[in-house]
Amino acid sequence: MLTCGIFTVLTLIATLLTPEFHIRVWGAAFLGMLVGVIIGFTSEFFTGDDKKPVEKVAEACKSGPAFTILSGFSYGLVSVMPSIIGIGVAALGAYKLLEPLQAQGGNYPMFGISIAAIGMLSIVGMIISNDAYGPIVDNARGLAEMAELGDEVLDITDKLDAAGNTAKAITKGFAIGAAGLTVIALLGAFQEIVQSATGQIITFNLMDPLVFFGTLIGSAIPAVFSAMLMLGVNRNSQVMVEEIHRQFDTIEGLKEGKPGVAPEYDKCIDIATIGAIKELIPAGLTAIIVTLVVGFVGGVNAMGGFLAGNIVTGLFLALLMSNAGGLWDNAKKYIESGNCGGKGSDAHKAAVIGDTVGDPFKDTAGPSINTQITVVSLVASITAVLFATFSLFG
Repeated sequence: MLTCGIFTVLTLIATLLTPEFHIRVWGAAFLGMLVGVIIGFTSEFFTGDDKKPVEKVAEACKSGPAFTILSGFSYGLVSVMPSIIGIGVAALGAYKLLEPLQAQGGNYPMFGISIAAIGMLSIVGMIISNDAYGPIVDNARGLAEMAELGDEVLDITDKLDAAGNTAKAITKGFAIGAAGLTVIALLGAFQEIVQSATGQIITFNLMDPLVFFGTLIGSAIPAVFSAMLMLGVNRNSQVMVEEIHRQFDTIEGLKEGKPGVAPEYDKCIDIATIGAIKELIPAGLTAIIVTLVVGFVGGVNAMGGFLAGNIVTGLFLALLMSNAGGLWDNAKKYIESGNCGGKGSDAHKAAVIGDTVGDPFKDTAGPSINTQITVVSLVASITAVLFATFSLFG
């Protein structure tokens, strides 16, 4: 909040001292920053280890892993609503705020949406530092456990790790919101490119079968993209488990923890690194290829619907996965701190299962959707003229 306050005051002063900048532009940036704060508070409420949703999921863990997944996923769905409304308000408010300036020339309303995205990322230094905090304390916890520093140190690092999970969820909310506003601006850029190159004015009317066709396919891409990435995590996890079993079976003294006996860490690192690259390539290519196919089949109208569907579904899934993943992780931390039976209890075992599901949600698929919707929007803008010139039905 302090960072946002400093940004608000300094940018207002700079705007008032610079005649070239209109106060409405500052208003759009302020609106974007304000919505970012709302998204941050929403993420904190649904993932904080001292908040009701985490406590409710931890209570559900006592009934078994099925209830853990159901409750965590449900709270993740609910958490999407305030953030989506906020992004919508930021886009609409910024557009309307700069609409009166359109008489001066240029597409000021779409510029307003871009400025709102900049406002949301105006505190990028704080966002990056908070995002880095999570992995740092997570790894510190792992090092403390491997070094056998004792339960007191582990209790401290567990609390830090829980705070890190919440911090990561908050920063991802900022990034997702800014990505949503950015791609809305890219959608406007797509319209302008087509209009300047062909003179054709695109209207995204859902009653147009081409637009509806594109919207349906665009809505499905984030889901397929996420599924491919999470299935990749599943496949590589199985390979990793097999490698760990092999080392336990073949390296003498490793299972017993004999002094001087070390596992082959490099083999596990290779599995994770190479596997991640291999799984990302087909997921990325699928999104790009489908974008090109839709454009060449349905033309620019279908592509407009495709981008709109991709943006909406992408934002929804990214927020859901980020918040649900952090919620499951902190529910486990909440139980490990001595609640609902503590470590080793049936509730803890169920929470571990929830955390295992949540990791690919919040650390793999969720953050990647931001990149996917941005890449798809850029590909559509780059090839817009081709879609307008060569298409089957457009």
